[in-house]
Amino acid sequence: MAGGAQLSVTDLRRSTRHPVELPVIGEHRMLGDIMLHVINISTNGFMVQNPLDLGRGERLTIRLPVVGRIEAFLVWTDGVRGGFQFERIVRQDDFMRMLRSLKPNPRLLKRG
Repeated sequence: MAGGAQLSVTDLRRSTRHPVELPVIGEHRMLGDIMLHVINISTNGFMVQNPLDLGRGERLTIRLPVVGRIEAFLVWTDGVRGGFQFERIVRQDDFMRMLRSLKPNPRLLKRG
């Protein structure tokens, strides 16, 4: 029997990824709290820089604006980046509200 996570969400890497600059704290069952730097996100998962020394299939829980706490599994890593898949798909309306909270509308920013 193959090891690793038994993901309930099919591999949907074709989902639109949105670039972000989002520091988050991941809760790992063995390592405790670990700092992660999310560089892109979709309704199905996210990519981080410097995923520490995590192995494929390891899980952690992060807290996202609007979405709240969500569990994710490491799907791939190349040592410099790592791709995580959420244990469930984030609802589209929550996802869009989260993106708006991370990237304010440039038309609303004061011009200097």
